[in-house]
Amino acid sequence: MIRVSTFKDRTVAVFGLGASGLATVRALEAGGARVAAWDDSEAGRKQAADAGATLVDLASADWSEFAALVLAPGVPLTHPEPHWTVLKAQAAGVEVIGDVELFFRERAATCPNAPVIAITGTNGKSTTTALIAHILRDLGNDVQMGGNIGRAVLTLEPPAESRIHVLELSSFQIDLAPSAAPTVAVLLNITPDHIDRHGTVEHYRDVKRRLVENAQGTAVVGVDDHWCADIAEDLAARGRPKVRRISVREPVADGIYSLDGTLHERTHGHEQETPIGLDGIATLRGSHNWQNAAAAVAAVTALPNGSTYRVGLASALRSFPGLAHRLEIVNRIGSVEFVNDSKATNADSTEKALASFPGNIYWILGGKPKAGGITTLTPYFSRIAKAYLIGEATEEFAATLGTSVPFERCGTLDVAVRRAAGEALDAGNANSVVLLSPACASYDQFKNFEVRGDAFKRLVADLVFERSGT
Repeated sequence: MIRVSTFKDRTVAVFGLGASGLATVRALEAGGARVAAWDDSEAGRKQAADAGATLVDLASADWSEFAALVLAPGVPLTHPEPHWTVLKAQAAGVEVIGDVELFFRERAATCPNAPVIAITGTNGKSTTTALIAHILRDLGNDVQMGGNIGRAVLTLEPPAESRIHVLELSSFQIDLAPSAAPTVAVLLNITPDHIDRHGTVEHYRDVKRRLVENAQGTAVVGVDDHWCADIAEDLAARGRPKVRRISVREPVADGIYSLDGTLHERTHGHEQETPIGLDGIATLRGSHNWQNAAAAVAAVTALPNGSTYRVGLASALRSFPGLAHRLEIVNRIGSVEFVNDSKATNADSTEKALASFPGNIYWILGGKPKAGGITTLTPYFSRIAKAYLIGEATEEFAATLGTSVPFERCGTLDVAVRRAAGEALDAGNANSVVLLSPACASYDQFKNFEVRGDAFKRLVADLVFERSGT
């Protein structure tokens, strides 16, 4: 745990008592602060009280006593309207920050040269963060990974010059961390997202931009969308931080690109080092993962001692296990691979999955549909051997598939897995895949996408057991 000493002997309000909120309470108290904790939820308050937190009703509290309000990232800061605690803090002249801000302030106060890589973007953040952490660990480093992935940032070990923190940061977290200044900042991409929380795509862009703009050393920026390309150009024109571009669409003069599944590095237009091939790395299939890999290599080698890591990069990439529920290889029966992509809760995510396989896809999809359905996926219909529909989206998706793709209404996941597996195995085609990539939220039949993905893995395990007899 990180002891937050920067508010020692002062009183701090903490609102939002989920996992990160409770970690914030403990970190502040361990550093000598007094904490007034509150949550709109009675269950949240009870959980905090059971954990030993001091509850103070912030609706009736004297806000002149507070040095800061630490807000959970899921609580609205500006849109659709500021949370009532934010309004009270603003009226009292109390700063509103988040746990990531506490991390960076503590780092600045105790170990300002501690290396930190922070990753943001609309898509690919988690895979890139996990890949960077994996590479650095594989190369023998003490690595702490957290933020918007895995562990809350204040539950990690403290910053140290011999320790590398790798942090995934959402736009909500960056919005509450004005002094976040990582050693290396990564901005993968920007597409309109979370507009309900940021008001406009321009504000969303500006929040993401802040992270790379404040990088102490290097900003790694994907340039395959116009938002990020403009940010890279502007930062480069200013001359600080150093900018390394990444692309999977075109060569870049300074940075890393991949047009064919091979990572090429250029400096001032000149090819550097030996290209790294990604072909055959099942956990890095598809151009979206080529971008993730390019960003990871660019970030790792941008560290102060990054040149020493080049020798082991190819080996580290090949040993990356991938993330659960993101094109996760579950098992193989004969020539059929079973892949869990339950995290694909919209068509954009599923497009990346379908683009990762050339054909013979036995596609399980459906659930609680998102706006737009799967109409954008029609360019990939020729790759699908058959579709197996589940959940509320069944009839909507059946209408979209029409006569273009053979499909079956299965209703539930267990039926779909058995039907897809049976038909894929009966077809006997090489390199077939039973792919769970729902393009839907899970809430009609499952608590969340993790539960849905775990159910898929259990069903596949049952099939393997039945066929092996052991």
